[in-house]
Amino acid sequence: MTSSSLQNLRVAIVGAGPAGIYAGNILTTSVTAAGGSVAIDLFESLPAPYGLIRYGVAPDHPRIKGIVNSLHEMLDAGTTRFIGNVEVGRDIALAELHERYDAVILATGAIRDAALDIPGIDLPGSFGAADFVAWFDGHPDVPTEWTLDQREVAVIGNGNVALDVARILAKHAVDLRSTEIPDNVLAGLEASAVTDVHVFGRRGPADIKFTPIELRELGEVPNVDIVVSDEDFAHLEGLTPANNQLKVMLRILESWRTRESTGASRRLHLHFYHSPVEVLGDGRVEGLRFERTEPVGDGRVRGTGEFREYPVQQVYRAVGYYGTPVVDAPFDEKAGVVSNIEGRVTDTSARSSLSASAASATGEGDALVIPGLYATGWIKRGPVGLIGHTKSDAMETIAHLVADVEAGRLTAPGVDGDVLDLLDEREVAYTTWDGWLALDAHERELGANHLHARERVKVVPRDEQVGISRGALVR
Repeated sequence: MTSSSLQNLRVAIVGAGPAGIYAGNILTTSVTAAGGSVAIDLFESLPAPYGLIRYGVAPDHPRIKGIVNSLHEMLDAGTTRFIGNVEVGRDIALAELHERYDAVILATGAIRDAALDIPGIDLPGSFGAADFVAWFDGHPDVPTEWTLDQREVAVIGNGNVALDVARILAKHAVDLRSTEIPDNVLAGLEASAVTDVHVFGRRGPADIKFTPIELRELGEVPNVDIVVSDEDFAHLEGLTPANNQLKVMLRILESWRTRESTGASRRLHLHFYHSPVEVLGDGRVEGLRFERTEPVGDGRVRGTGEFREYPVQQVYRAVGYYGTPVVDAPFDEKAGVVSNIEGRVTDTSARSSLSASAASATGEGDALVIPGLYATGWIKRGPVGLIGHTKSDAMETIAHLVADVEAGRLTAPGVDGDVLDLLDEREVAYTTWDGWLALDAHERELGANHLHARERVKVVPRDEQVGISRGALVR
């Protein structure tokens, strides 16, 4: 079998979120700049592209969703072929991709909630934030109904996901009518009994993981009062903010300390220096128990031995995401990522006590690398960082892939023929880019004709998405 070359390179990317799309775009640019050519197939388990941009960003954030425009341009260029509604490990095996492509890049992201190991966390009424986000974003694989029949709810976490969850819980449904929120979600929020949303963080105001725009938007929600406690700001005296972002956010928080209550029908409480100890309840969530913390420097905190309890009837944990394993790909259970060294996937079964970083530094890690298998995005580095990190992350992975091709480390595909023929043979109802364009147009038409005029109304059921997309199928 001959080695792969930059001429007529064939690459499969698994995951059509920003990480996968950026990887394809950077790979195309890199290979063509070197005088080569590449054909890329982008596999996605959902019928539609864009991953967490479509199913992980709150519907009242159109500015963030504007990134879809650039992702659309990359896929619409025609250098990357979108193949949706195909799950690797179910519809096609990872080994079968290796047979058909010079290289495979895993870009599946992290869509599950990280665990919060405290007593009572599994009581009825306790939820992962990722599930709630998937619901209000119209993900096709979650139930269409969400019960919001309790008055007092808690969100545990101090990042942007926690703020998204808290804002959607506190916001009045009427203020979401102009967004692309699905009708079933709007109906669920219109029936909400929520009056008080409590957001708890282990650290103080100077260590929040929000972004200024997210925090500012929180204070602009109509008919919702923001409530903060003076005691949570005692440690800020004499503090010099580490950067301008933090300076802006602390100024926003300080302004809320003196803002008069308006008597709004809903309240959003921000609590700092609260470490969750236990979810309380007999048969279902009835409250939360916390230990107060205090700063010890460098962003770390310690328990004070003082405990407090709050009556709440629902709990949403937003303490981070956790990667989803790809069938037959090495997975680091502790870190929640595909095992890799700078994007080159490694064989954990062959790994000795030598750490990945040490192996890479000494050159002894080469034996661990699985030729032709790469990772990028959150499944590579964990669920941290913004879109800019995703781009630089993809550049690192693609640089290694190109170097491996040029060094002759990869093996050329052993199976010819279009992978779509295999999917047709298995009667897999895959979707295509033309199918997405049809679905996109359909959703926009639904929005234009809606009682509350919108840019789009999302189609939620998977079979309906597939039916609309397959109606435009072109081979």
